[in-house]
Amino acid sequence: MYVPSSARALDDDERELVELARRTIDVHTDAGPDEDGIHTVGAAVMAADYRMFAGVNLYHFTGGPCAELVTLAAARAQGARQMRCIVAVGNHGRGVIGPCGRDRQVFVDYYPTMRVIVPTPAGLRSVLAADLMPLAQQWTPEAGMNALDPSLFRDPETAGPPIIRFNPRYLEAVRSGTKTKTTRFRDPAQLGPARLVFESDPEVVLSAQVTGIRHCLVSDLTNQDAQAEGLTTAAELREGLKNHYPGLAGTDDVDVITFQINDETGAASTADMPTTTGPSDDDGR
Repeated sequence: MYVPSSARALDDDERELVELARRTIDVHTDAGPDEDGIHTVGAAVMAADYRMFAGVNLYHFTGGPCAELVTLAAARAQGARQMRCIVAVGNHGRGVIGPCGRDRQVFVDYYPTMRVIVPTPAGLRSVLAADLMPLAQQWTPEAGMNALDPSLFRDPETAGPPIIRFNPRYLEAVRSGTKTKTTRFRDPAQLGPARLVFESDPEVVLSAQVTGIRHCLVSDLTNQDAQAEGLTTAAELREGLKNHYPGLAGTDDVDVITFQINDETGAASTADMPTTTGPSDDDGR
């Protein structure tokens, strides 16, 4: 069996996504074991900001939508624009199911760098959607079927500097240099070059340098940290983080990341002013 080179073991978030898909179909299937039904597969998708959405298939002989397509549409309806990972799970313990050919083409056309959880001889693996359609051509509403684009097959997480993702509401503040810090949980960064990706439609990418990373407990965040996020007190910052990362505790570790965007020559700008953006409980810090 061919296993793409982008295949890797699941991380904690991806395992949680599988569990969400399983719970969804276990609750909402309309068929007993070994019975046919209308709703027999559940799917879950993780947006770029780590929110998760779920749905089930709607079987019909005319081509009712697969669970993955239902779930992508549901995520879009709730504001998600860029997708990180998707998975489908069969009812009654059938486990993870690989996407059908139509779904794979949809993934390549709309989300070629999304990861897809599939069963392999080595167990569940996460692979790039584009790798599920070798040498595929991409279709777009504007241009129809495009010529082969090799860039579709590049993993954005490894084909260049590390990515730091943001909600698009922060774009102007980052561009102007008034926002130069972000607080992250289980979203590691590294010193040096970085790409700041804003989850707009289409995405906006800014070249940047990560100039500092401070590891601390949530309980040790300071008023200065809060002010860098457009808030006043550390208590406000902690509350905003808990809204964005459900289950976050005061004893959890977070990273306070300082960055500078590059100018047109590729040099880092020197702006390092406190942010003027709004509260941090929005998606995509």
